[in-house]
Amino acid sequence: MNVREAVLTVDEMQASFLEQGPSLIERAARTAAAAAADAEEVDRDARFPHRAFDVAREQKLLGVMIPVEFGGFGASIHDVTDICYTLGRACASTAMIYAMHQTKVACVVRHGHGIPWMETMMRRVARDQWLLASSTTEGQNGGNIRASAAAVDHAGDTVSLVRDATVISYGAEADGLVTIARRATDAAASDQVLLALAKDDYSLKRTLGWETLGMRGTCSTGFELKVDCPADRVFPESYDKIHAQTMTPFAHLCWSSAWAGIAAAAVTRAQAFIRKAARSSGGQMPPAAAHFTAAKMSLARLRALIAANIDAFARVEHDERALGSLDFQSSITLLKVQASELAVETVMHAMRTTGLSGYRNDGEFTMGRHLRDVLSSPIMINNDRILLNAATSTLMSGVPTSLRD
Repeated sequence: MNVREAVLTVDEMQASFLEQGPSLIERAARTAAAAAADAEEVDRDARFPHRAFDVAREQKLLGVMIPVEFGGFGASIHDVTDICYTLGRACASTAMIYAMHQTKVACVVRHGHGIPWMETMMRRVARDQWLLASSTTEGQNGGNIRASAAAVDHAGDTVSLVRDATVISYGAEADGLVTIARRATDAAASDQVLLALAKDDYSLKRTLGWETLGMRGTCSTGFELKVDCPADRVFPESYDKIHAQTMTPFAHLCWSSAWAGIAAAAVTRAQAFIRKAARSSGGQMPPAAAHFTAAKMSLARLRALIAANIDAFARVEHDERALGSLDFQSSITLLKVQASELAVETVMHAMRTTGLSGYRNDGEFTMGRHLRDVLSSPIMINNDRILLNAATSTLMSGVPTSLRD
């Protein structure tokens, strides 16, 4: 069988699989409906969105990116980001959890082929709809995931690890966990490996709470993470390669899509407000309509930015040289900064459209939750640090000499 025949066979398998049930769009819509129904309560109580993820599991959404041969849908980055956007319009916490989960799944899928444990994990995510948590923030590193304090300790066929994880989003609710550590006790902080763990491989002891302004349902509490597991839980590839080729692209594309969904939900409420105001005044546009126009323009720029980066990644996703290029790495890194700022701008325009009606917490046009949630985007993964770290690479890249370069 040649490569073309193999690709066609996988495509046919995926098409057959999806024909047996609802499309991914329909599955995402059903999950989003459950998420929206509980969004206010999830935010108020800072609790995990249980019902949304019960439905996501019923709809087999947690394993959409798992290859067909391991029981998944073989979904593309376009499919996954569309789901993040759909969920973001319903419940920001649900969308962000889903985005983080899919980023970890992508690491297993793209770097786990041929490794028995990683292939077992793929099957469990697809069959049992495992939810994978993310543990990348540690101690006082300020979110710098390219330097680790905790180290893997090797003892024969087993490894152990103790990690001061100041944030593990939805860690108490997850079925597994993906984390970063120094390769060995004598390794440099930047010499890192990635571990993919089942729940039996580790224990969590809560050390910090999660009482925040927004994204309250992500339950991103702090834990002491203790790992004692077989050595095959460690990816053979070094983390720097996984970080550049998979972790950063998928994280920034999925997060941005979730933030765009929040912005779209706010614009939808602003549109409803303007329509109601126009009807009550005989069709005359209220003064705040100018802010609605600005909100629509900002959302259009945000969606175009994300779509362009998704397409750019899809074109080179299996080309290691292209993924490692300075231009691609700069673009995908700065996407996070640009998208987060545009998302906040969009929600602010939407709130100014509605004025006091949006500022209130007890009306049909309230936007407090949307604003609080979207403000996490430039803060939780700090834009200033990203811009500072990107300064060297942006200085080295040339300035385009034409519009189409």
